[in-house]
Amino acid sequence: MKRLIICAICAVCGFTTVSAQKFALVDMEYILKNIPAYERANEQLSQVSKQWQAEVDAINTEAQTLYKNYQNEVVFLSKEQKKAKQDAIVEKEKEAADLKKKYFGPEGELFKKRTALMTPIQDEIYNAVKDIAELRGYQLVLDRASDTGIIFGSPKIDISSEVLRKLGY
Repeated sequence: MKRLIICAICAVCGFTTVSAQKFALVDMEYILKNIPAYERANEQLSQVSKQWQAEVDAINTEAQTLYKNYQNEVVFLSKEQKKAKQDAIVEKEKEAADLKKKYFGPEGELFKKRTALMTPIQDEIYNAVKDIAELRGYQLVLDRASDTGIIFGSPKIDISSEVLRKLGY
């Protein structure tokens, strides 16, 4: 019986503490769409990505051409020639894979470039959200654009437009 009473008291205290907290929502998708620097950075990343993908595709095409030529000539080649052609094909494929990893791998050039372009924008948004949250006394600011499971959020607590105004957009 004592445990039940203690649990009830703790639950009541917990609910009153939760109700005193202030929350806000932001829509990062909306904010980012309204920041020209973000759109320019995305376009720049897209162009660089296409250029690098073209380089990788060119090497893959060379490897495929070498393989097709090998298949056409295989009956006329000696063991040594076969081995040399196979090695050349494998080397070309490895070169393409290495270049792809260099550009698009987890620590690749695209990741580094994205980080260099996006981090200042994200930091600026974070600082604006933080300033507004501290000014208004919000303990928690959630992003409604992410997959956090927010089913409904009142427009009254959405501070996205205020964040854009603070950023000068």
